[in-house]
Amino acid sequence: MTPATPAAMTPGGAAVGLTVVVPAYNEEQRLAPSLDAIRAHLDSLDAGAADDWELIVVDDGSADGTVAVIEAAAAEEPRIRLLRTPANRGKGHAVRTGVLASRGRRVLVTDADLATPIEELALLQRRLDEGAAAAVGSRALPGSRISVRQNPLRVALGRLGSGLIRAAAVPGIRDTQCGFKLFDGDKVRAAFADSRLDGWSYDVEILRHFHQQDWEVAEVPVRWAHQPGSKVRPLAYPAVLADLVRLRARSVRPAGLLVGLLYLGFAFLLYRGLWGDADGGGYLTDSGSDQRQWEWFFAVTADNVAHLRDPLFTDLQNFPLGVNLMANTAMLGLSVPLAPVTLAFGPQVTWSVVLTGGLAATALSWYWLLARRFVRSRWAAALGGAFCAFAPPMVSHGTAHPNFTVLFMMPLIVDRMLRLCEGRRTGRDGAVLGLFLAYQIFLGEEVLLLAMTGCGLFALGYALAAPDVARAVARPLLRGLGVAALVCVPLVAYPLLWQFHGAQSYRSVLHGQVGNNPMALLEFATRSLAGDPKVAASLSLNRTEENAFFGWPLVVVAVAIVVRLRDQPRVRALGFTALAAAVLSLGQNIPLLGTDKTLPGPWRLLAKMPFYESVIESRVAMVCVPALGILLALACDRLAVKRLRNERESSRRLLGWAGLAAALVPLVPTPYPTAGHAPAPAFVADGTWRQYVRPGHSLVPVPVPSPEDTTALGWQVQADLGFAFPGGYFNGPWGPERIGIYGPEQRPTAELLRKVRETGKAPAIGDRERSAFRKDLAFWRADALVLAHQDHELPLRETVTRLTGRQPQWTGDTWVWDVHAMAEDGPRDGMTTG
Repeated sequence: MTPATPAAMTPGGAAVGLTVVVPAYNEEQRLAPSLDAIRAHLDSLDAGAADDWELIVVDDGSADGTVAVIEAAAAEEPRIRLLRTPANRGKGHAVRTGVLASRGRRVLVTDADLATPIEELALLQRRLDEGAAAAVGSRALPGSRISVRQNPLRVALGRLGSGLIRAAAVPGIRDTQCGFKLFDGDKVRAAFADSRLDGWSYDVEILRHFHQQDWEVAEVPVRWAHQPGSKVRPLAYPAVLADLVRLRARSVRPAGLLVGLLYLGFAFLLYRGLWGDADGGGYLTDSGSDQRQWEWFFAVTADNVAHLRDPLFTDLQNFPLGVNLMANTAMLGLSVPLAPVTLAFGPQVTWSVVLTGGLAATALSWYWLLARRFVRSRWAAALGGAFCAFAPPMVSHGTAHPNFTVLFMMPLIVDRMLRLCEGRRTGRDGAVLGLFLAYQIFLGEEVLLLAMTGCGLFALGYALAAPDVARAVARPLLRGLGVAALVCVPLVAYPLLWQFHGAQSYRSVLHGQVGNNPMALLEFATRSLAGDPKVAASLSLNRTEENAFFGWPLVVVAVAIVVRLRDQPRVRALGFTALAAAVLSLGQNIPLLGTDKTLPGPWRLLAKMPFYESVIESRVAMVCVPALGILLALACDRLAVKRLRNERESSRRLLGWAGLAAALVPLVPTPYPTAGHAPAPAFVADGTWRQYVRPGHSLVPVPVPSPEDTTALGWQVQADLGFAFPGGYFNGPWGPERIGIYGPEQRPTAELLRKVRETGKAPAIGDRERSAFRKDLAFWRADALVLAHQDHELPLRETVTRLTGRQPQWTGDTWVWDVHAMAEDGPRDGMTTG
């Protein structure tokens, strides 16, 4: 629709000071007194303004005498105009018709029943005089005066509907549906020219338009009285919400939809091996033991939800001590809501959904932030969003660590912090930020710590680049962060208390010094198009921890972007952020290339600080990813939007595009290789284990499960989590200082069997080993030990046989020592085989 013509140029004649628009549908009984009241009040204004108004009444296809009432009023007063629609189209259509026909520099929309008296107009006028673009009469603010109350059920439904509308589309306005609103004429005509909704929800659409244009909307407390015969019914609010859904769907830009589909398609391409197995058997070969651990987390969380158990703890691993799930990477923010998926289709499907959807959602979220705040070109935003989600460190973690790749909340958190800097709605934006932070804690705490570190580096860089601006935004930002803390802390207080002081909690994780080699910043990752697996392996901890590997062309291009756009403080701040994070990621001791010497690194300042002591320092390089992604988007936007003036600038543009291509093409990720899941032995899969394990007791796999041998986690999932076992793969405490380690604190028998598995030799067994074995079985409440086919199966079987003093049973495809029966019968020689 063509934008509205300025008021002074409308066909109806010269502009007037005020237009009053009254929609009417079957208002024969109430309309005449309302028109008289409006006319009398407008005539009572100052003499200079007495003739500077018009009153437009729009009949919306009434079936009674409404038209006759309007015609009679217009015959007495030429400033009253009647507009008619051929059929009843809805209140929104009627108001749109009146507003687009208006000539007023200001436009008042009021209901035919004058539930808000026309005398309240002065309150709204005052707010527009102060600079607002619209003033909304409100029944929900302190100072509102409601003289005739509604039915309590109607009031409750109205408040619920208004709250949902406010949360979904019109932030900051408590009462969107009160029919008494004053607008700047040109702005409201532009808004209605762009509107489409014909029903009760037109208010939401118009106010949302003002919000999107950043036009101030003031809410003013007014008098209001419920009028008999009101046509607004409780079901009007669900209708408004339904219209809102349609409005939201219509507001999705085709470019954004296409970009989202491209992201999702590319993520699916990377994980096609997971989705290609119809039986859910895809296993990411680079993930080591991690995929099995994650599938177990999803399975046990879904089981806890289904049985209404505590989602923060389980004793299915590390029996009987258990596992503190809050202190592990269970991602309760996703594993809980996705519990129905896990229960219906299995944890491997949930794993695939989280990885594929998480990467795509992360890219789309960064695209939204870049398009909203940084660049004009949608395709520049698309490039930046793609890099933020599919950069080499993200792809590396995408093989095993969804808590480091499902980062769709980070752009939302950054956007809310930028809103706080604007200082307009500090309380509301701070509260929303608090909710976002609380949710992110249940997605991943370490990555949130790194993100806040990156925000701190950017703030420092911006303060150095533009100190005056930094001082101006500091107060609203700090005030908003205080509000965010007040909202966030109560929501996460108990889970965090449990994490750090509950059962099986720990202080910090032992991982040693794991800084990046400086060359890792310049080389290419294993899963990059230009990557060399041998080179990457020599510079990283493993394939899931290739935390840098940006490639030297990108480093060169990033430096060139910062130099070229150095006039922008944000660019200098982004460059500082990337550089500082890269240096921090080198760890406490930075190796001097070509020598065996090191330099002290700045990470030493953080290494012993609370929370940072558990961070793998090489991961700090991930802070570089969004900084580089934004820089790339800014450069691409500059190339895409800037007009060419001469042939020299054309050559520079071509050089710029070539540089971006040279930097990014080598980093394009390649699909993850997959293999089949190792099947569980028939002893587990067909439920034979139930004949051996009593409730409250455990099944002990041989060797005892550990981070290096997670086979039993898959068994447990296939057995519907029916039995518990000692050991496992998780983070738990070790020693009197409760230092965090990977896996359980080893007991003598577990350590003995581990050595047999590693060496392939059965040791001599004496009384000391048998005594420790009996104590361990009692501690584990073991009912049976089981040994499936594996490497060094024979020495393992000999060792357990010597410890028990009894030969195992061959049950299907598994050796079983029924230690519960042994306790009743006592040890004996002999062997029963099948």
